[in-house]
Amino acid sequence: QVQLPESGPGLVKPSQTLSLTCTVSGGSITTSYYSWNWIRQPPGKGLEWMGVIAVDGSTYYSPSLKSRTSISRDTSKNQFSLQLSSVTPEDTAVYYCARRSGYAFASWGQGTQVTVSS
Repeated sequence: QVQLPESGPGLVKPSQTLSLTCTVSGGSITTSYYSWNWIRQPPGKGLEWMGVIAVDGSTYYSPSLKSRTSISRDTSKNQFSLQLSSVTPEDTAVYYCARRSGYAFASWGQGTQVTVSS
């Protein structure tokens, strides 16, 4: 069974870059048919898809976050990472990594709270 725990700092100062890593076990991030996503949920709001890295390493981002978002991977460590630059308090959220197969986000990490505050 695939597991996707997120890791990274829980507190980031405004204007800095938020960096999170998802370490995948029980499956390879280079396996065909799957894509690897970052999703967040601000307090009191719904889920927001942020972006994805596909099996070939190509990336796609939400238009509203594209200018500030970067997703990368380290296949030797079976990890993929999120960087969100120039954060503001509006970026405070629980951040999730998730594996998508077909149309379903079938596997999720437990989520990690990130607070943007000085």
